Amino acid sequence: MTGLPRPRLLKSLGVGLGTFLLFGTVTGLLPNPVYTRMVARTPADYLFLVATAAFAGAFVYQRSLAEEPIGDRFAVGGVVGGFLAFGCPICNAVLLALFSSSALMTYFDPLRPVLGAVTVAVFAGLLVYQRRRCAAC
Repeated sequence: MTGLPRPRLLKSLGVGLGTFLLFGTVTGLLPNPVYTRMVARTPADYLFLVATAAFAGAFVYQRSLAEEPIGDRFAVGGVVGGFLAFGCPICNAVLLALFSSSALMTYFDPLRPVLGAVTVAVFAGLLVYQRRRCAAC
């Protein structure tokens, strides 16, 4: 029984680290030669990147322990919301296709910290709710 949690823990650590590296690279928070970020990096961007990666890893771990896993849609929403909170708004092709760059910088960019805080709250609430429903957690 002592060897049982190890694969779950390794999987959740892999998800957390993979999320951090992938999202950090594609948003330009981790400097790389392929992508140049067009909006200045802020400490809040790094905070939301770390929080999103940590919550994703924690969710995967708790989900593996639950008999009836719940909250997959909320977790996906949390990851997407986190990505939008720390991503470069004018570098996001989907947002740019829907709105102009000036509209994104005028209306969306100032709301990114609020989106990040809401995302962190949703993820934290999901983890607390999932933990209360799970006897093994």
